[in-house]
Amino acid sequence: MMTRADPHAWFPQFYGNPAIRTLASACRWTISGQIREETPGIPTKPPKRKAPIDVCHLLDGCTSSCQHAGPLRGAFALDETCLLTLDELTAAIPNAANNAFYLQAQTDGLLVLDIEADCPPGTVTDLLRLPGSLYSELSMSGRGFHLVVPLPRNFHDFPVAAGKRVLREEHGWYELLLDHWITFTRQPVPDHMVAHVNTATTAPAFTSIEDLYAHLAVNASESSGASASAVDTAEDMPDIPYSQAIVEQTLASARHQLRDPGDFNHDMSRWEFSVLASLHGWMRTQLRAYSALGVEYSAGETAWLLYKAALDVIPARPKHNERRNGRPFLLDRAAALVADRKARSSSTD
Repeated sequence: MMTRADPHAWFPQFYGNPAIRTLASACRWTISGQIREETPGIPTKPPKRKAPIDVCHLLDGCTSSCQHAGPLRGAFALDETCLLTLDELTAAIPNAANNAFYLQAQTDGLLVLDIEADCPPGTVTDLLRLPGSLYSELSMSGRGFHLVVPLPRNFHDFPVAAGKRVLREEHGWYELLLDHWITFTRQPVPDHMVAHVNTATTAPAFTSIEDLYAHLAVNASESSGASASAVDTAEDMPDIPYSQAIVEQTLASARHQLRDPGDFNHDMSRWEFSVLASLHGWMRTQLRAYSALGVEYSAGETAWLLYKAALDVIPARPKHNERRNGRPFLLDRAAALVADRKARSSSTD
């Protein structure tokens, strides 16, 4: 007779940890899996991406009305519509390779320090011996680390930072997750690494979680608060007057003015948004010129023009296959840039 899997016996450090138990009752748990997303108008096999899944749908099974590609679909709500408590998830899928949780720092009273695999060893040592860490584990790569830490006492001393989803170190070596998914592996930090950290004698870079938080929070920039979803781009690109000329003239003006990924420590997301911002600046000149002819361009049309220009100068990468707000990733980033600039312009009128 086959015995039922018992994750509590496999990962006692995880399931018995007081900080994890604090999060366990929140209905924001699922597993991370490979989902497929169709790209309208492209008949090829849809690409896969790893994402937190709608675990309730997985357990209930598909119905005749389901139109998503593959057996899984991404979680679209942060409640019992798609998610479970940790105990419910453990009972339903005991063999899961990971447990994903949507952290809400101000509600949960905890943050997650996510240390990347390419973080320099000295910095890793400093972070792993951070006083007050409540739980630690290996990341999915097996070369990075997750630390659960208390909400810093100075959290609200930096109101701009407190409103962010993530606070990222300038090189991308580590980040503090405030309002974000975290995929727990439940794999403890190896004993040899713990011993190395415990015998470190150099002065630590950070003496407390408050020290680390202040280091990242002080450089957090103000946001306009504008949402990409506020810009309607429609399913397909509309017929936009002078679109080809606007895109070509924007590219001709901006091509040798764009910054290099190295300026952002090869953080491609930051670099791409910088490119979009630069292209938008040059495109405004073209839009004003055609507006003088009596043509008015909506925010959605501007986003499409910006997206078309960006495709010419931003190299394709797997993340671009993702969809945000029902549209291609880069088009959504273009919509976010347009929404932000429109909000900033309105606030100065």
